[in-house]
Amino acid sequence: MACGKKFDSGNCVADILREIADAQSDLLSDCTTSCEQSIADLLGDTAPAANNLDTVPVILYCEGNCKPFKGYGVPVEDLGAAFSSFYFRVKQVDEDNCAVLELLREDNDDADPCSPVKQNTSDLEVTGVCITVDLDCFCHITCLPAISAL
Repeated sequence: MACGKKFDSGNCVADILREIADAQSDLLSDCTTSCEQSIADLLGDTAPAANNLDTVPVILYCEGNCKPFKGYGVPVEDLGAAFSSFYFRVKQVDEDNCAVLELLREDNDDADPCSPVKQNTSDLEVTGVCITVDLDCFCHITCLPAISAL
């Protein structure tokens, strides 16, 4: 059974991320669940058309331990400035359930987050730092309200 409306790969997290990626790039979707609500908000289906929303931040949970996944990255301009984040912007999902995710973080946030609930998600911004993940390693996704992160 598919979790998203458009895809049925057998991987619920992959299907939702594919739907978010399509919505963010094509701005087409017809949604009603929590992740789909964020997609609808992004597309302006439930908010004013000029809402300036461009990102559905997601939190992924690792299979087995059900803990939030924390990704790590290093910006090109400062190779000594590694950072981590629990928040991601999906960039792409391929047929093999691999996804490119961009790490999101609060502007000028140098702290290593211990928990995703300690950050203010409305202040999240894109970082330009992307990681590739195997979506078969995740069992849960939380979609946060759509934001303007670009």
